[in-house]
Amino acid sequence: MNAPEHPVPAWRYILELARFKLPLYLASGILASILFYLFPLIPGLIVRQVFDLLAVDGQTLAGARGPLVGLIWLLVGWAVSRVIVIVAAGVAETALHLVIQALLQRNMLRHVLQRPGGRALPHSPGEAVSRFRDDVDQVPQFLSWTIDPVGQALGIGVGVYILAQINLAITLAVFLPLAAVVVIINQATKRIRAYRRAAQQSIGNVTGLVGEIFGAVTAVKVAGAEGNVVTHLEELNERRRSATLRDTLFTQFLSTISYNMGNLGTGVLLVAAAGEMASGRFSVGDFTLFVMYVEWLTFITGMFGSFLARYRQVGVSLDRLQEIMEGAPPMDLVAHRSGHLLGGLPPLERPDGIPKAPFEEIEIEGLTYIFPETGRGVRDISFRTRTGELTVITGRIGSGKSTVVRALLGLLPAEGRICWNGEPVNRPADFFVPPHSAYTPQVPRLFSEPLRDNILLGIQPDEARLGASIRSAVMEADIRTLDDGLDTVVGPRGVRLSGGQRQRVAAARMFVREPQLLVFDDLSSALDVETEQVLWARLFDLDDPPAVIAVSHRRSVLQRADRVVLLDDGAVVGVGRLEELLAAYPEMRGIWDGDEGTVNRQGQDASGLK
Repeated sequence: MNAPEHPVPAWRYILELARFKLPLYLASGILASILFYLFPLIPGLIVRQVFDLLAVDGQTLAGARGPLVGLIWLLVGWAVSRVIVIVAAGVAETALHLVIQALLQRNMLRHVLQRPGGRALPHSPGEAVSRFRDDVDQVPQFLSWTIDPVGQALGIGVGVYILAQINLAITLAVFLPLAAVVVIINQATKRIRAYRRAAQQSIGNVTGLVGEIFGAVTAVKVAGAEGNVVTHLEELNERRRSATLRDTLFTQFLSTISYNMGNLGTGVLLVAAAGEMASGRFSVGDFTLFVMYVEWLTFITGMFGSFLARYRQVGVSLDRLQEIMEGAPPMDLVAHRSGHLLGGLPPLERPDGIPKAPFEEIEIEGLTYIFPETGRGVRDISFRTRTGELTVITGRIGSGKSTVVRALLGLLPAEGRICWNGEPVNRPADFFVPPHSAYTPQVPRLFSEPLRDNILLGIQPDEARLGASIRSAVMEADIRTLDDGLDTVVGPRGVRLSGGQRQRVAAARMFVREPQLLVFDDLSSALDVETEQVLWARLFDLDDPPAVIAVSHRRSVLQRADRVVLLDDGAVVGVGRLEELLAAYPEMRGIWDGDEGTVNRQGQDASGLK
């Protein structure tokens, strides 16, 4: 995906995240950044006094005992204080990480759920999981570093000032190599970003493929493609290993340069201090202080180099997260919203609580959606259906039947006009949910949970309503054959059920919500003829039958239809009763004869069952 034309700089996102929980951010910064860098300067001053005290001519150990005990107690007090600060810093930093991770994931998930379901993600689900997990994790880790430069500047400033008061020339000689670190890291900016983006993308590719494999195990096995799939996964994993190794090695290379500059500084110190100590202008305590400070200030300089590198890297992660937010204002990614991490959860708005007016009619005018990748889709689709009617959308494979229902329900960002009881529906994706409507796609989505939970999905109807829904879906006999009845765990994607049972579970899921409009995308494709006839009969024998829009080419459904919408190449060819379309359109006769021929030749329906 192309980067945005005017991308928001990473620092603006970071600033907005820091403002989200400002007290927590400042607490983490003061404890984990400022005090972290200043505290190690204290023992050097104490140790300097110890060595100078012991090096005084004529000083006996007994005479120095009192001052030494005081200095030791100072070291103990420093150690205890440092432990307290480290523990408090860890608590504040961890809390900050959790809060920021929750905010980013909430904002992205909120955006994904508001988008048309058919175009919710710009990448595969596995790739999205990688971004929700790995890229999100990078952002709060860097956020807790953002006050580090302040602590680093204070640490270096205080340390250099103290050393300069002792010997300015040696101080400059020691720290000149460290200044080169900043220049090196800054020059490596482009390569840092390129390596990190390649590494993150390769991880997402592997995660995405693994997710796709789990979702298509049956197709892979039927095609005998296990070996090819494994080979492709190995290739992607090798690319991931190579990209990650390149990113890690380059990062470690920069860190090595940063930290080894300290060794050069120590070498300069040894050479420069020898002459000064011989002349008496540089004490043993001074030398000890320099050694301790050179090591620590070298570490600080290396950390600053790491900060610059991580700033470039977190920019890559933020760009990848922003791609998930496709179509949203850029700052929506970091918009301040409650995450409910503490206290009780907010009340859940259940579909049963949505008021509904008596349904009379739905009218579709000029419904159009063109897939940007192929230029194909549906154009100017118009028809209507009333309560208690069955409208069947039919056509040959590729004519756009599924696209029509997905566009109608807001699962695709279609153009056109949809009216419910004469009132325009401005946000179809929000409107076409229970109790207004319910939808079952060609391949129903079941979860590895009990059958009851797959039907209810969180609602809590009475047993009579649940039983009526199961009966309408012609599932009562099947449930009696299952070992645990409604408590039977159906397995991933419902693998313990047959294709027809999975479709009828999805139908029961619709019926239990008592919607006014049912939308089926080829519901009966895996049902035997007798079960299909019983299902439709029970549905329309209800006292208050709903309106039904069904995608199908099955004769039994077409014969029952009050209205047939015939599609060809993404456009409506004709609308009317089956008899009218058979008489007027060769396309309709071809579909009718094709269905009859399929059944006569195979002696079975699409499920493979007699």
